[in-house]
Amino acid sequence: MKFIFAVISTALLAYAGGIFLPWWSVALAGFISGAWLLQRPGTAFLSGFTSVFLLWAGFAFVRSQANDDLLATRFAQLILKSDNPLLLVLLTGVIGGLSAGLGALAGSLGRSLISGKDQTAADTLEATSGASDQQPG
Repeated sequence: MKFIFAVISTALLAYAGGIFLPWWSVALAGFISGAWLLQRPGTAFLSGFTSVFLLWAGFAFVRSQANDDLLATRFAQLILKSDNPLLLVLLTGVIGGLSAGLGALAGSLGRSLISGKDQTAADTLEATSGASDQQPG
């Protein structure tokens, strides 16, 4: 449930930031979402990547379909040496997704660094099992 909330909040922040700020504001949206929500770093990256990949690829697909893929086909020929405009749409989504995913990863790691709660797998296992290194008396 937290993953879905992170995807939606990152997509909303990225959309709002994209209206007023440059394209790299998706990394800021990912950073804010990654720092605000308590997620593991891998999950934070995945939620940031997924949200902006779907957002940018969706926008690129809708814009491309509006003009019968004319501009996307020409750019795909120029950049990718292919006549397939969907590859350009996917490349657009991947670039945005990587930007937001790395921003979310930085936010998650920054939050854990500032809070000082660097939990390793051994610490988590010890906390859940109730075992400690100290022996009684």
